[in-house]
Amino acid sequence: MHELSIAQSLLGIVLQEAARHGVSRVTKVAVKIGALASVVPSSLTFSFDMIKEGTVAAEAVLEIEQVPAMGVCHACGAEMDMSGLVAACPACGSKDIELSSGQELYVDHIEAE
Repeated sequence: MHELSIAQSLLGIVLQEAARHGVSRVTKVAVKIGALASVVPSSLTFSFDMIKEGTVAAEAVLEIEQVPAMGVCHACGAEMDMSGLVAACPACGSKDIELSSGQELYVDHIEAE
């Protein structure tokens, strides 16, 4: 369950930022997770909720936005859904395709009082 280590890293970021800004209560932690990041959102939420107790983030809600797997064709510029197997650009047939989103995992913003 690598979600626990991810939750620990997220909480570390939250606590560091809360201390840096003199925050005494964090109310929301918004994260973006790519569809290909191999993270189970419910497991991450469970892990975060388990370890946040006793911190300034004890009452914080973890808000997860899943980012779709998308690609771009370097030959024609077409954007495509990469959630399934894509061997060639559906618009021009080129195999020069680059993943443009879907692997991210980061804190988008933190809300506090």
